[in-house]
Amino acid sequence: MTNLDLYAKAEHLLGIEEATEALYDLYRSELDSYEVKTLLDVGCGRGGFMRRMMSDGVTCKGVDLSNIMVDECKLQGLDAECIDVSQIDGKYDAIVAIFDVLNFLDKDALLKFLDAIAEKLDDNGVFIADVNTLYGFSDVAEGTMSSENEKEFLNVDAVFENNELHTKFTLFHKDEDERFTKYQDTIIQYFHKIQFFEKVKSLKLVDKQTFSLYDELDKTLLIFKKRA
Repeated sequence: MTNLDLYAKAEHLLGIEEATEALYDLYRSELDSYEVKTLLDVGCGRGGFMRRMMSDGVTCKGVDLSNIMVDECKLQGLDAECIDVSQIDGKYDAIVAIFDVLNFLDKDALLKFLDAIAEKLDDNGVFIADVNTLYGFSDVAEGTMSSENEKEFLNVDAVFENNELHTKFTLFHKDEDERFTKYQDTIIQYFHKIQFFEKVKSLKLVDKQTFSLYDELDKTLLIFKKRA
């Protein structure tokens, strides 16, 4: 199991449903400003945003690096694949990367990712993503939390140092024989300054909006267009 698959198994215990829905609303309202007929959702998760956009008549495709997430999308009849964005065919009117997707990439990987996004965008297409602010990492994400239900117990311990957030997930799952299986892994997220995105050669940062998702000014929405 990859660390993203562990995250997928634990996600329902994190209490992020309300925040996720708020982000979906924000992205949807931003996309209303554009003529969007085709959309690519990178890091699509369980397909919630694709379902919203499909209800607006948009043709959607999703990719995610978690097999668990992709399998759940496919069970709903959604077009999703467990592949890297660089392997996708075709071009899209809009591409989104919702809820910290860019923060999971270090600078080198992020540059390659953004170049791949530019290749998949139509000439007049738009790419929208969100990232954590420094405050979002140091004052919101860092810390310890736990959650449980009748069959599961989750502990999350996050430490932010040197512009990296190291989050250790420990999940205990009880089977039908009352035996517990332990899953444990660490996910790393990286803080990126806005200046980094302003210097990307393949995409032009045309707008940025810092907003509050959990706490004051913990997120920034980034809107890119393809450079000529």
